[in-house]
Amino acid sequence: MGIFLFNIGFLPVSFWDVIDILIVTYLLYQLYKLLKGNFAINIIIGVVMLYMIWWLVNELNMSLLAAVLDQFVSVGVIILIIIFQPEVRRFLLVLGNTTLRQRSNFVGRLLDRNVGKTAERDNQLLAIKSALLRMARKKTGALMIFTHDMSLEGVISSGVNLDAQISEPLIESIFNKESPLHDGAMLIAKNRIQMASCVLPVSESTEIPKSAGLRHRAAVGITERAKVAAFIVSEETGNISFAYEGVLHRKIEEARLTELLQLHYD
Repeated sequence: MGIFLFNIGFLPVSFWDVIDILIVTYLLYQLYKLLKGNFAINIIIGVVMLYMIWWLVNELNMSLLAAVLDQFVSVGVIILIIIFQPEVRRFLLVLGNTTLRQRSNFVGRLLDRNVGKTAERDNQLLAIKSALLRMARKKTGALMIFTHDMSLEGVISSGVNLDAQISEPLIESIFNKESPLHDGAMLIAKNRIQMASCVLPVSESTEIPKSAGLRHRAAVGITERAKVAAFIVSEETGNISFAYEGVLHRKIEEARLTELLQLHYD
């Protein structure tokens, strides 16, 4: 029995009822973010319509059609898990990564490890920013992913392990058109260049402009599936773009680029 708060008509509302509603609302919001702009929303609508028809035929005692629909409804949850396996995986990764990062930040504050900016971090940020701006001026295509401490195993395919120090010349040499590693994404985590030439999942979102290239769709695709930040340099226009949580922001100016790097760099 929860702590009574108030009545809505004849319906009593307790403290735990409010918590229950807030949790369900949060889960529905996360589900909406996963499916927004995705073809999967059409499948959800189809499933809802199927359940409505199933309820209706049962109410009308249409036994033959009800028996057929019962077979679909009885395995509906399993079918949905199979269809939405990538989305379910991403949802669990987001929840788990958020919890772990909050715990890590809390422990870091206790140990006084995350207080202030070190000269090393400032130098790394400057190197990344300078490399992005220089590649933008030269119209050198590039895709950088800030992965923090999150494992992307099972999300990315292939890639070359580097575990190298961050420097402007190294970043530019990797994305140089003559480099064998230029075609793919660079993964930066734990203040180092972990991998290069990584193949990322491509987004199917209908909200991405048609003028966006494969790098932009790959950037959106990885941010749809994992809590990472992506920076893109267009080979055609030289514009810098940014992707986060499945949303693409284009034509990022230098001042805004500095803010985003400070915010999302580990």
